[in-house]
Amino acid sequence: MSTVGPTRTCVGCRNRAPAASLLRFVAAGSGGDLRLLPDPGRRLPGRGAHLHPDPACLAQAERRRAFGRALRLTGVADTGLLAEHIRTVSVPCGPTDDEASALRHDPAR
Repeated sequence: MSTVGPTRTCVGCRNRAPAASLLRFVAAGSGGDLRLLPDPGRRLPGRGAHLHPDPACLAQAERRRAFGRALRLTGVADTGLLAEHIRTVSVPCGPTDDEASALRHDPAR
């Protein structure tokens, strides 16, 4: 398997993927005001971690408490901004129920 560019590990599903297909994020703030910020341009300062832009990977990372370990944080970070960004950029993998039912029920057939 030959990939171009660096590979990174998703903190949610723990699968390795090309860095270009993952979303980088960083922690901002300190103490009780830690926030996870999406970094699609890969330019924010600080230690970064990577996540597939998929709500399932985000949920898995939250369940596993992976953000603190990946970013070496001592507190709990707010994932609101990261979750909102993933919701806006994630693309459903298959047809939605509405599209699937419209395909099954074709009056022209």
